[in-house]
This record gives sequence, C-alpha cells and structure tokens, in this order.
Amino acid sequence: MAGISAKDVKELREKTGAGMMDCKKALQENDGDLEKAIEYLRKKGLASAGKKAGRATAEGLVDSYIHFGGQIGVIVEVNCETDFVARNEEFKGLVQDIAKQIAACPNVSYVEMSEVPSDIVEKERAIALESDALQGKPDNVKDKIVQGKVDKIVKEMCLLYQPFIKDQSITVEELIKQSIAKLGENIQIRRFQRYVLGEGIEKKEANLAEEVAAQTAAATQAATPETKEPDQAPSTEAPKPAAVKPPKESRKGKGKKSGKRKK
Repeated sequence: MAGISAKDVKELREKTGAGMMDCKKALQENDGDLEKAIEYLRKKGLASAGKKAGRATAEGLVDSYIHFGGQIGVIVEVNCETDFVARNEEFKGLVQDIAKQIAACPNVSYVEMSEVPSDIVEKERAIALESDALQGKPDNVKDKIVQGKVDKIVKEMCLLYQPFIKDQSITVEELIKQSIAKLGENIQIRRFQRYVLGEGIEKKEANLAEEVAAQTAAATQAATPETKEPDQAPSTEAPKPAAVKPPKESRKGKGKKSGKRKK
C-alpha cells in the first residue's frame, strides 16, 4: 500500500469536506488514489458532510423507544437545521435507529468524547499507568500506550463511536455523516437518556440453594399422603353376662300375717 501523506489527506478534505480520519481511511483503502478515494467517500455518504458540520441546528425531533417487554426505554433528541427535514420520513427513521442503538448499548453514557468528565478520564489514565505492560518501556512509548488505552475506554462510553447495530461496518458517527450528505443539512445528536426497569432500586438477594431446598421440601410435603392411626383391633374376650337382679317382693308378701287362726 502506498504511503499516505498529510498533504494527500488535506487535499482530499478540501475536495470532499469529509473528516480527516475518513479521508485518511479512504486513501488507505484505495492505495493513495485520490479519484478513487473521492468515489469511496461518496459511496459512504461522507463527501460534503464535513462542510455542513458547523451549521447551527435548532430544529429536530425528540423521540422515544421502548424495548420489547418494557424492560428498557430510551428518550433521545436529534437536531437538524430546518423543520422541513425534521418532518422528513428518512430523518424520523434515523432518529428511531439512534434510539434503538442507545437501547442496545448499556455502557454508553455520553454522545462524544468531549462530554466525558475530566475526572473520569484522569481516573482511567491513572489505572493505565499502573499496567504491567509499561514496564521497561521508554517514556514516549509509555505515553502512547497509556493514551491509546484511555481513548479506547472513553470511546466505549460514547455513542458516536459504537458500531451501528444495523451495519457493523460503520459507526454511529459515520451513519450521521451519511445522513448529512443525503438530507443536505447538519445533524447532531444533542442528548439522550436510557432507562432500565428497577435500576437503582435495592433488590433482596435470595440464596438460590436455600430457595431450591425450601421449594423441594414444600413439594415433598405436599405430595406425601397423611397417615391415619390404625383402628383398634376388636376384643377376643367373650362378653360378660349381664348381672340379673333378684325380683322384688310384692307388697302383699311383705305385709304382716294375721295373728288369728281358723278353728
């Protein structure tokens, strides 16, 4: 592959208005051929997008997306230059795709790197400086390694640098540039919020083993039939005869005998 000079990149940028990294990649993909690089950028929708990037964006849409099952929700604001483009179906589709992208990226919290707080960047830099991979390396090499690691981690937090969910060969940033080229206006993702059901609420953590054991014991107890005490065995002894009471004397018998005798 032919060497790519800064002069070649500058010339391509002036002719297409595409970003510096896009121009460099286009030249690398086409062995430094300027005309082929221009054609490559046009196919990608990146030519002329850079020239529109500085225009003010005061119109646009606020849209939402609720993921299947209602577990994840997203609200996003995407700006453009005119109300005419904001009502365009292609622009509306772009905004909905961006909302779905946010729903699919749990680690994304910012639109671009400039929004990441400096204390987070410095914390990641301090962690990178403790890496064993830096041992024995010259200072200038260490700086490049550390900066590369920090940039990688910070980009993972930013929406623009994520692979587009519908086409992994481009990033969200490249998707925006393609839309700028197609619609003829500057487009910016201004802000977004991602919601996850139950996020931030402390949940009771159950011991799975104990829970399974309790459920098994309950099921076993429910399946075991109740045991009845055996009926008392019939007695083998002969029944005793009922006591017979002597007959009562009649009242006449009980009376006194007459003292007179017949002569």
